[in-house]
Amino acid sequence: MVDPEHPDWKVSVRLRTNARALRRNSADAERILWSELRGNRLNGASFRRQVAIENYIADFICHAAKLVIELDGGQHFSDEGERADARRSAVIEAKGFKVLRFGNHDVMTNRVGVLETIATAVAERAPTPTLPRKREREQTVSVEKKQP
Repeated sequence: MVDPEHPDWKVSVRLRTNARALRRNSADAERILWSELRGNRLNGASFRRQVAIENYIADFICHAAKLVIELDGGQHFSDEGERADARRSAVIEAKGFKVLRFGNHDVMTNRVGVLETIATAVAERAPTPTLPRKREREQTVSVEKKQP
């Protein structure tokens, strides 16, 4: 998949396969947050999940706001995990994105606070609000022709 604005962003087959597997086998916190973000549910912002950036797969991304959301499980809180997360964030931020990190526990116990933080970041970074797509067709009123 090639981003039209960044034609050098090519995703390897391995990374694409891993992203698909992560979407199928997401953690509970990821499923909960996705249920709040999908379908432009958070103030009309459009999010995607498990998107490849360089050699990493971002948990959630809002392209309009150049915002990446990462959810961290227990393995991220070790010294090595924190160093790896810092390297990962640096690579993603070098592409112009802001990275927000939340622990899985935060999503499970303080969902409203997490969503408010995300909404604030989107509002600060998005140039204009994203409008939801129109899902219904306009109903047309048929006009009968009068015969002379």
